[in-house]
This record gives sequence, structure tokens and C-alpha cells, in this order.
Amino acid sequence: MVFSLIITLILALVIIAITVNVVQQHKEKIQKLKRAEFTKLRHALEETEEILFNSTNVPMSNGIALMLMRRVSYLLKAMKQLEPDQRELRQRLEDTENRIEELKNNTGAVADNISLPDDDQQCIAMFKAIKKLRTMLRAEHARGKVETQLVVDEDARLDLFQLRITVETQIKRGKSALTNNMIGSSRQYYEKALKLLAASNQQNDYISQRQAEVQQQLAEITAALKSGNAKDAADRNDKDNKDLDELFAPKKKW
Repeated sequence: MVFSLIITLILALVIIAITVNVVQQHKEKIQKLKRAEFTKLRHALEETEEILFNSTNVPMSNGIALMLMRRVSYLLKAMKQLEPDQRELRQRLEDTENRIEELKNNTGAVADNISLPDDDQQCIAMFKAIKKLRTMLRAEHARGKVETQLVVDEDARLDLFQLRITVETQIKRGKSALTNNMIGSSRQYYEKALKLLAASNQQNDYISQRQAEVQQQLAEITAALKSGNAKDAADRNDKDNKDLDELFAPKKKW
């Protein structure tokens, strides 16, 4: 009787130990999943805030700013659910909600001009930031958070910004090559700029003006190349004639 009781107790302890172990493993798995999800949300938040930070370089409409701030609010709420004890999240969420209310009452017009930095690397960073913004705009539209008309209007505006960055970079390189008397390279840069302008499905004053300017510059480069080739040909002809004169000239008697 005692032996059976001991066996029963041992079995019960084993079952309890296994159950506790299973429960502990399940808790650890849940915590691991929560940490992974929290990290994912934090990265998304940092990416969104980085785009907002770049708004000083890329003019954003009120609609785009609202979309980004609402995305920040959504991410903060999701993070707060995972980590409800973090006071920082509560404060940031409150600040974000206040900012959203301010944007709702803002009816100011957005500037369509974009100021480009002189450094090529900074231009590339700006181009990538706009690309991320366009991707985020489409993603938020897919989630039903953005109206279709806003996506159409803003995507076209951001596409024009990217075109400007690329075209202006090519023109700047073309001017630099021309200054350094690298006429062939200069022509290639201007030709690339012209192709980019021609390939755009948008028509506005900027594209028309830049097309005219680039075509004029290409015409001047072509004329310079023709002039240089003619001069080279004339110089070669003069040298050939001089060589012939020396060859057939009467030999001097010593």
C-alpha cells in the first residue's frame, strides 16, 4: 500500500514537473515572440520617423504628414500593448495624437519646389527617402488608411521630385565635365538627362524648360565637337603637307 502511494506520488511529481516545464517553455516562447514583434514595430517606427525627419528636405503635403503621423500612432499603440508599463510610449503616443489634431486643422498649401544639396551622396539619400515614402504611401493605401485620390496626387508629385533629383544631378555632372574640357562625357550626361525628361509621363513647366535648356546645351556641345574635329583635321592636313614639302624639297648641296 505504501509502495503504491510512493509510486503514485513520484508519478504525480513527474507530471507536475513536465507540466511546469511545458508552461515555462510556452511562456518563454510567448515572450520571445513578443520581443520579436516589438523589435519589428520599433524598426517600422524608426523608419517612419526618419521619413518625417527628412520632411525638411522633401516638401510634404498635409495629407502625407497626416498619414505618417497616424502610422506612428498605430505603431506606438501596438508597442504599448506589448509593453504597457513603458511610460515613454504613453508620452510619445500622447504627443503624436496632439500633433495629429494640429495637422487636421492645418490647411496650408505645400510647396512644389525641392532644394537639392550639392553633395551627390546627399542627393542619393534624398532619392531613397522619397522612394521609401512612395512605398509606404502604397502600403498604407493597401491597409485602407489613405484615400485613392491622395495616393494618385502624391505619388505623381513625389515621382516628379525623383525626376528632378536625377535630372539635376546629370546636368550638374555635365556642366562639371564641360568645365574640365571633357566634352564627350558632358554630352553623355546631357543626353541621359534629356532621355529622362522625355520618358516622363508628366508634362509641366519644369520639364518643358529643362528639355529646351538641355537641347540647347547639346547643340552647343555638338557644334564644339564639330569645330574641334575640323581643327584636328586641318592640323593633320597641314602636317601632312609639311611632311610632303620636306620630302620632295630639293636637296642642298654641301
